[in-house]
Amino acid sequence: MRFASAGTFESNDCLITVQEDTQITIEIQSIVYDQFKDQIEKVIRDALSELNITNLYVDCNDKGALDYAIKARLLTAIKRMSDQHA
Repeated sequence: MRFASAGTFESNDCLITVQEDTQITIEIQSIVYDQFKDQIEKVIRDALSELNITNLYVDCNDKGALDYAIKARLLTAIKRMSDQHA
């Protein structure tokens, strides 16, 4: 099974790990979970929708990243996974 990640555990960043799945599954751990869980999930779902991706497991470990950083990490992880030779 292919997987990849992008990002760090540094403050104001996030670590996104993706792997093949049979559906969209999103897990979020965040220091601002109570306030921004819905927004983080929306950013991830919108990005996946833009790419027409319907079968991916996404794990987001957020340390206060802004929306554009979350999206950039997600897109980088997806690109890294697609570049792997299975």
